[in-house]
Amino acid sequence: MSENLLSLIVLLSPLVFVATAVASWFQPGCRPKKIIALSKAATLISLLIVGFGSFLIGRRGLLESTLWGMEGIGFSIRLDSLSLIMLGMISLLGFVIVKFSCNYLDGDPKQGAFMGKLAATIASVQLLVLSGNIGLLFFSWVLTSMSLHRLLVFYPERPGAQIAAKKKFILARLGDGALLLAIALLYNTFGTGNLGMMFAAIKNDFSSGNGSMALELSALFLALAAILKSAQFPTHGWLIEVMETPTPVSALLHAGLLNAGPFLIIRMAWVMDASTVAPVLLLVLGGLTALFASVAYLTQTSIKTALGYSSVGHMGFSLMVCGLGVYPAALLHLVAHSFYKAHAFLSSGSTIDVMRAMKVMDETRTVGPLKVVLGILLSLLLFTGFAWLWGIDPQNELPLMFVGAVIVMGLSRLFAAAFARKWNARLMSRAGLLAILVTLSFFTLESGTDFLLGMQVPDIRIPALVNILLSGLLLLGFFLVVLVQILAPQLSHKPHYQSLAIHVRNGFYANAWFDRLIGATQLFSPHDRQLSGLR
Repeated sequence: MSENLLSLIVLLSPLVFVATAVASWFQPGCRPKKIIALSKAATLISLLIVGFGSFLIGRRGLLESTLWGMEGIGFSIRLDSLSLIMLGMISLLGFVIVKFSCNYLDGDPKQGAFMGKLAATIASVQLLVLSGNIGLLFFSWVLTSMSLHRLLVFYPERPGAQIAAKKKFILARLGDGALLLAIALLYNTFGTGNLGMMFAAIKNDFSSGNGSMALELSALFLALAAILKSAQFPTHGWLIEVMETPTPVSALLHAGLLNAGPFLIIRMAWVMDASTVAPVLLLVLGGLTALFASVAYLTQTSIKTALGYSSVGHMGFSLMVCGLGVYPAALLHLVAHSFYKAHAFLSSGSTIDVMRAMKVMDETRTVGPLKVVLGILLSLLLFTGFAWLWGIDPQNELPLMFVGAVIVMGLSRLFAAAFARKWNARLMSRAGLLAILVTLSFFTLESGTDFLLGMQVPDIRIPALVNILLSGLLLLGFFLVVLVQILAPQLSHKPHYQSLAIHVRNGFYANAWFDRLIGATQLFSPHDRQLSGLR
């Protein structure tokens, strides 16, 4: 069987979801048995396609279909380890979310229409990760945004959801414009839209950070598109406000569609590797967004809003890791966050019941700053020891050391919690064992992801001096955030802390500033104004 036909077989995965979306036009109402059955069948077929694709990649390594288009731009499929990992993640998430939706919307008068729109959104994301040409990449990028918008405005009688969706729509169009400019520059530079041919040309003609001006601008516009797609500060407000949508939409958005930004950067890693400015932008803005969202997360009183800030922070962290050039770690974090966030949203309703059912609440323990610093030092010592045993060269793999240090630093909360109680050898042993397990998991999974990606992304480079200095400042920032997170229960009753918490809870009013900038309050129709009580 030809390579072209084998690669096109994978298209069956998005096509079955498209068929489900089309079928929903004829059964859009309550309890659509045929649509529900078709949706479940589509998820199973998609998982089988992933298994088939894994077999193909294991045998052949890379598959590309022929171009359907002209002048080197159009429709083509690229099946490699990156696209297969993303396709597998989306298919598994789709299986869980579709199954959840069948029960969640049971009895809803528009259940059939919802299932169809959900299937269309899943199909668009799958098409995005399978794109082998910048023409299809741009088309599917826009399609993911448009299909998501239909889900965000699924309940037109909810003005809050409507205005959040309209703000997202504006930002998405700005992101589309940035991506279109990047694609135009890349096509003009290489004379083709084929991703493989572009990456090969960059490998042969440009060294790290030594690209042409066209490549610099292309990478910069790619970074802007990813930033706008992934709700980075200060354009994050819409993500916090879309909580009035059905829970399956929140799960799909936070676990799937937000990842389009980091995925774009990972897919175009060779373009980013030839740039100097774009990685710095991702490093700084992604890092600052992660720090900001980590602090704002602590002050939220709503579970879903807190999860929204968590997603903002995780997307910032993923883009920051991309800026460092550690693409395997970025992909690992992206996949791990997706499954975690899907579970968090789908189980958010039962969390409240669990908290109410708890008969005994653990009393708050105090821990001094010295014990906090000791916990952080123990975590870093543990990480350093594992890095040495793993054979990591700190000089040549400094960005990986930085990423690992940030992740492992979170383990200091385990040690601080253990120190807050009276000495207990069993408790300390459990904290130490868990810390070792997490550290070992990071190194093992990062190495495995690096092996799977192979030559799809560039190797880790020795960073420039400015990148090292910025990374050091961000590491200090993460140290302070961890310190605040540990001490927050003890500071929560302090007047100055409470005053600052109000500003942090409101995101330093960046969203209000953005509302005024785009005139969001005037985006309502007269009917919406009447519903919302606006005058």
